[in-house]
Amino acid sequence: MENLLGRWFRKYFSDPEGVILAVLLIVGFTVVIFFGDMLAPVLASVVIAYLLEGSVRLLEVRGMRRLWAVLIVFSIFVAFLLLVFFGLVPLLSKQVAQLVQEIPAMVSQGQKALLQLPEHYPHIFSESQVKEIMTALHSGLTEMGQGVLSFSLASISTLFTVMVYLVLLPVLVFFFMKDKTKIIDWATRYMPKERNVALRVWRDMDRQIGNYVRGKFAEIMIVGIISYVVFAVMGLQYASLLGAAVGLSVVVPYIGAVVVTVPVLLIGFFQWGWGADFAYLALAYLIIQALDGNVLVPWLFSEAVNLHPIAIIISILIFGGIWGFWGVFFAIPLATLVKAVLDAWPRVMVSEGAATVSASGDQG
Repeated sequence: MENLLGRWFRKYFSDPEGVILAVLLIVGFTVVIFFGDMLAPVLASVVIAYLLEGSVRLLEVRGMRRLWAVLIVFSIFVAFLLLVFFGLVPLLSKQVAQLVQEIPAMVSQGQKALLQLPEHYPHIFSESQVKEIMTALHSGLTEMGQGVLSFSLASISTLFTVMVYLVLLPVLVFFFMKDKTKIIDWATRYMPKERNVALRVWRDMDRQIGNYVRGKFAEIMIVGIISYVVFAVMGLQYASLLGAAVGLSVVVPYIGAVVVTVPVLLIGFFQWGWGADFAYLALAYLIIQALDGNVLVPWLFSEAVNLHPIAIIISILIFGGIWGFWGVFFAIPLATLVKAVLDAWPRVMVSEGAATVSASGDQG
């Protein structure tokens, strides 16, 4: 057993660059896991600055000085932030409050529909089954009400946190963009010189993560806006809230689309019942999901991440459990990072081993 572990260790950790890459990854994940809450504004600012860097580079390529490019892109970002905070957030909050007020009426309507099931489908549903369903729904609504109450009690601290983010985020984003070269040069001075493997992995990940994150934000905006327009044209209640939910659902592959389907169809049912309008809503929603998966995603993600669906779901569960929403959002890039490290590490070792064998053969 010791010989087996020794051979494995020499195979993957005999090269100093492999050890350096492992140390960098361990240090990075340790800092994020244990100090993530404390450094959340900094980490969020780094992500936003990274997203905006593509637009800054585009302006620089066209001959604009970096400072002016940063000022233009940053101004657009601040305008978008203000629009979301003072325009979209109050609208969504108002619709959430209206939905909460109408939940009792929806529950009463749902109970009436459930009580009619044994009469219309006696071979499928019994009265005892309906009672069990109603009990489960009642307990679920009770837990939801307790969650809303606890959230309202914590609204003061939540509001304070939001205000801190609104002040710190723009400042940090601006300086991360403006002083990007200085920050990278400063960080490079403390990095070991033998980091070719780490740089190779980073270049690959820089391309893939940048394309993925920018494409994902574009997908959220496109799907959310199209869903809102469709729902509003059809006259569906809470069109803004449901459009935002459908847009955010694309963050979680496979699972998000399934989860957000329930409130969309339920609100349509409580508004129209079983009828032509409900059927049109279901068809329109199905078309939106089909276009997103078969047209929009291939167009935005031309360099698709080659990951198995099982790997994607596992990465969502692991990173989402560690970092919450941001862990879910970056689950695919992080899984791609793990895959890139695993692919690059053995390849470097095997190629070096082959070169050694080749060199010894030439000497013989």
